[in-house]
Amino acid sequence: MIYGIGTDICDVRRIRASLARHGERFAQKILSDGELATWHTRSQRWPERGVRYLATRFSAKEAFSKAIGLGLRLPMTWRACEVGKLPSGQPVIVLHGALKDWFEAKHLSAHLSVTDESDYAASFCVVEVIDKNDL
Repeated sequence: MIYGIGTDICDVRRIRASLARHGERFAQKILSDGELATWHTRSQRWPERGVRYLATRFSAKEAFSKAIGLGLRLPMTWRACEVGKLPSGQPVIVLHGALKDWFEAKHLSAHLSVTDESDYAASFCVVEVIDKNDL
């Protein structure tokens, strides 16, 4: 059963401007430690790739927060929600701390799609209730 659906579109130019204004502090607010390491690597090789990486993570976390119905209210925080990827490249939501506990207590599962183009990053997230008989 579907618990919630969230979508978000993010203007990459807005993320670039926030980075210019606030520097790395902006990325540190949005990204988990693992994501931050990836952002550093991508930014060093090609700065624009780092900006797009940050934009897609921002968009994915916004979509996820909408799908769970919390927005950015506790236990949902930017850093407690991480966007990882499977060996196939498929993006996945990885949760930490109180958000992970809350999500698991509700028997939820998330499905995520992320994309970006030159000026925009977009994400779509579906959260469903896992049938307890399938556990």
